[in-house]
Amino acid sequence: MYDVLNDSVLQKISEIADSEGVQAFVIGGFVRDIFLRRPNNDIDIVTLGNGIDLAEKTAHAISPKLNVSVFKNFGTAMFRYNGVEYEFVGARKESYSHDSRKPHVEAGTLQEDQNRRDFTINALALSLNKDNFAELLDPFNGLQDMNDKIIRTPLDPDVTFSDDPLRMMRAVRFATQLDFSIEERTFEGIQRMRERISIVSMERIMDEFNKIMLTETPSKGILLLDKTGLLELIIPELMRLKGVEIVNGIGHKDNFFHTLEVLNNVAHRSDNLWLRWTALLHDIAKPRTKKFVEGIGWTFYSHDIVGGRMVVDMFRKLKLPMNEKMKYVQKLVSLHLRPIALVDDVVSDSAIRRLLFDAGDDIDDLMLLCEADITSKNEVKVKKYLDNFQLVREKLKQVEEKDALRNWQPPITGEEIIETFHIQPSKEVGIIKLAIREAILDGVIGNNHDEAYAFMLEKGKELGLVK
Repeated sequence: MYDVLNDSVLQKISEIADSEGVQAFVIGGFVRDIFLRRPNNDIDIVTLGNGIDLAEKTAHAISPKLNVSVFKNFGTAMFRYNGVEYEFVGARKESYSHDSRKPHVEAGTLQEDQNRRDFTINALALSLNKDNFAELLDPFNGLQDMNDKIIRTPLDPDVTFSDDPLRMMRAVRFATQLDFSIEERTFEGIQRMRERISIVSMERIMDEFNKIMLTETPSKGILLLDKTGLLELIIPELMRLKGVEIVNGIGHKDNFFHTLEVLNNVAHRSDNLWLRWTALLHDIAKPRTKKFVEGIGWTFYSHDIVGGRMVVDMFRKLKLPMNEKMKYVQKLVSLHLRPIALVDDVVSDSAIRRLLFDAGDDIDDLMLLCEADITSKNEVKVKKYLDNFQLVREKLKQVEEKDALRNWQPPITGEEIIETFHIQPSKEVGIIKLAIREAILDGVIGNNHDEAYAFMLEKGKELGLVK
């Protein structure tokens, strides 16, 4: 413990706190992660005094040029030094109104400050004063809960979660990140208080959800959200994937659990958050497109296309970024069935070109998603599918080496068409550009300027642009 606290900044805080006659403690996640042997570059300092004053004096002692960010409304201050963020606050107690998670804050004792913490494992404090340096203050047996791998609230869970409902998401996130279980009373408290999540902004909810998505096994967190009743309130579209319907003795797989398997498969191979979102949403339109057809069975025609459209609305509703990240997820959801259609030995190069053209630089992520989508328990089937996808990869590589279509740019621009035929911007320009693109994708001409230029002249004659 002494070795961990032998940080030059913590030593400086210790000296200043003693010289000022105030008590100071390291508290929260940094202390938790000391015992869990996890890296943590965010250090929270609580003092029985003025947190802003202690931060400014510490920063000045380190370097007069060290910048301190002060948040007077919250009574906090922070600075960064050597890649570590140090945040200071005075010990406080909090009270809440029913319709807000913003607390009324008053100065308090260390015990009162620990009472307001979300979980016992985050309420641990270590003294920084010389007379009891590194002494552990653990009023709620958080250390024992860590040994037992339990997430538990320090006080009545109904009060803890009613005061700040985001803590329900945090409980699930910590349980998933640390591979802990949520203690029974705490779990039941989440179930009782789940409707309180409505007062939390979707941005804050998604911040916690994305941390769950980035864990080693994100399905654990999503299943916990489901069991607590939170998932239905946050992403009801996922709940509609649940269940198996049987007609004439014919059923389909449970698309909810299939989706979680695909998500885990992707998570084990990629830390790309948005590829993980693609896995979560790749079959999201199956409930809308599900149909039983006599002689065929259950069908989900066009669930890829419908799903791509749903991505836009879901990202907007969930306050996820409406930028290239959304477009990436939308594109891969829309394309996720395309590679399986290319496994035939006689598939045309044109189909391969079109997939490369549509997927661009995301083709490797698309193939990873398709391979993750294989969740059969039949090892022979799995091997067959994986061999087929390896064949597709080889075909993609061959065509890409020959035609260079990844992130394709037209060899003839609209400006060149206008200058060549001495015309104004018009629909004919678009017709020629589209014809050139289709000719390249169909293999009629090569993906180069000379062949495209000759093709443009021919097309211009057809359109009567050459006298």
